[in-house]
Amino acid sequence: MKRFSVGDHVSWNSEAGRVSGRIIRVHTRDFDYKGHARHATHDDPQYEIRSDRTEHVAAHRGSVLTKIH
Repeated sequence: MKRFSVGDHVSWNSEAGRVSGRIIRVHTRDFDYKGHARHATHDDPQYEIRSDRTEHVAAHRGSVLTKIH
């Protein structure tokens, strides 16, 4: 299982192509995201990431993220 921390620079695929951004929050419990319940656990966290280009914030599981060095 991939693990990331606040401040890590990551990328992921979106409908618009490859996007990159920085992790701003790590969720290890269920949480509300833009009016929708998102499920997260300590073993399978979700990450909030701010896009480098648009400043949009997205939430994703670690399995779809790739760390950029």
